[in-house]
Amino acid sequence: MLQAPPAVHAAPRRADSPSSAAWVLAPLIAGQPIYRAGRWIGDRFQYPRPRTPLRITGTLPSAPAAVLIHDVDGSVRTLCLDLDTSKARKAVVDDDAARLAGILNATGLSFVEDYSPSGGRHLYVPLQEAITAAEARQLVEALGVRAPSLDPSPHQNPTDGCIRVPGSAHKSGGHQTLITPLTQAYGILTRRNPAPALAALRKALAPELYRLEHARFRTQARAAAATAALHAAPRDSAWTTGHDSPLRVVARTGLYEASRYASDSEARMAVLNHFAACRWSLDQVRAGMDGQYAGLTALYGTKTDRLLPLEWAKAQAFTATQAPTGPRARATPGARLKNPFQGIGEKAAHNFTTSHTSLTGGSPQPAEHHQPAPSPNAIHELVNDLENVLYAVLDHRLKDQGRAGISLRFLIRAVLAYMRTNQTNLLDVGCRTFAVALGKDHVTIARLLPLLEAVSAGILTRIDRGRGRNADTYAVQLPVEFQQLARDLTWRKGKIHAIRPVFRVLGDVAALAYEGIERGRHSPTTADLTRTTGISRRALTDHLTRMEVLQMIRRHHGRWEIVTTTNLHQLADRLGATEDREAQITRYRKERAAWHAWLDRHLVLHLEEHELHDPERDDYWLPPHEDGDEHQRSLWQAA
Repeated sequence: MLQAPPAVHAAPRRADSPSSAAWVLAPLIAGQPIYRAGRWIGDRFQYPRPRTPLRITGTLPSAPAAVLIHDVDGSVRTLCLDLDTSKARKAVVDDDAARLAGILNATGLSFVEDYSPSGGRHLYVPLQEAITAAEARQLVEALGVRAPSLDPSPHQNPTDGCIRVPGSAHKSGGHQTLITPLTQAYGILTRRNPAPALAALRKALAPELYRLEHARFRTQARAAAATAALHAAPRDSAWTTGHDSPLRVVARTGLYEASRYASDSEARMAVLNHFAACRWSLDQVRAGMDGQYAGLTALYGTKTDRLLPLEWAKAQAFTATQAPTGPRARATPGARLKNPFQGIGEKAAHNFTTSHTSLTGGSPQPAEHHQPAPSPNAIHELVNDLENVLYAVLDHRLKDQGRAGISLRFLIRAVLAYMRTNQTNLLDVGCRTFAVALGKDHVTIARLLPLLEAVSAGILTRIDRGRGRNADTYAVQLPVEFQQLARDLTWRKGKIHAIRPVFRVLGDVAALAYEGIERGRHSPTTADLTRTTGISRRALTDHLTRMEVLQMIRRHHGRWEIVTTTNLHQLADRLGATEDREAQITRYRKERAAWHAWLDRHLVLHLEEHELHDPERDDYWLPPHEDGDEHQRSLWQAA
């Protein structure tokens, strides 16, 4: 192994220039005592591997110099976080640097920071104990989920990964400039961070680490199930979400294609038009700009307060004029129809256009059987009674349905959640709506609904078969045989849920266990959860441990409790579940549009522009909601 010359570890001298003095930190950051000189190769600036290694000395190289991050055995003693302006605007880079600094400070990790003439930032986190290249890569990629401008490529290449260090020359002129005072930086790099601080960072990044592991598993499963020629996984798919559309990249990074948008103003309006089409409010837009959509903030610069209200009003006016009017709606210009594609004399049904679905409260009943719609209080009481029947009787029956049992248990929960949210006992929504609520495929829901009707003992009954755009209609009621049981049992605390977004990643077993803890009449033990959920103790223990690592639950005196300070919506964002749900909604909107266009072509041989998919208008982004009821209602509307 190459050894660094002793002279380069000398403390900085006051007589040195700032760049030369900062170069003394190079051997303390480098994984090996050598560097690579940068030069232009064609139209790219690169750091090629030299024939003879260039050793780090006390003299600052005149050319841009990058030190190798990994040792010859692939180990890493300094995590190097490269925030690059080629991946996001400078304002986003500065915001990411502040966010990463907060994470590192919260976990007790000291770091050194510098900036480049181009506006990029480097954060160096020295470690007392070396870690493997794979461990370093996982941590850097997990931090990259939190910071869109972070370039993980230096840690993805154990043989050639390198980074310019403080004092090094820059390709455009100037040098890397220290932000951390030199003497303080020297002390941090010589003392370095202990292993417990690194363990605290792993704990803080547990959701992101699990998200990356889950993404790699799914990528490997898809690659194994398909031919290599048709389904070659992209090289960096292990750490990217896979759902980022060009417009989402604009909102997150502030970067856009000049061939698509002529100026910052047009790029801003494209994002705002999309938010308006997804029914966001101005306050929700501001909240998004303070969070994951910092790129939109960067596009405004210092003019946010003045321009945002004006441009938001323009976006709302523009999207209001773009409402689709199908050929069948044009045939009856004087009619006010609930469905714009509904013709005269047709049965009103739930709107399944590519816009938001409206809450209908069930399909209308025939006149001879018409009854007043139940009041909201009556629906609330009916749902509470059905919950008691579900936990006392139906759950135990569904356990005997084999592998489909868990899915059926959550499907009936989704039915009850829909009833409570929309205050109706008639379900006239399609399989795709419940597929979004459960995180499953619509074909699976189509197979489960008739089975649930058969085993629900009269709770769920189909009263109308779907035709064309209309979905099957189901009625939900409390059978006579369960009425006395529902009266004898007291209502449970909390609300019933389908699969909450976070459990799209963690799985149905974790959702059942969490519900058992959340809605139990007392804090349960693992044995109690095994009895109530019907899941084996071994499988249950694995999922409980994972949720404990994610700080969703905790064990207190042998009993499990909910960690109320953990926000499940934010955790779903960090695990990638929110983007997965939005991608499913977008896919189903495309499929509905294609189906509606097929139906219309058989009536009017003309295809409207709005019936073609436009990713800037039809990709769905769910607006943030602080209120839980509003969040659930928006989920059902989007689905």
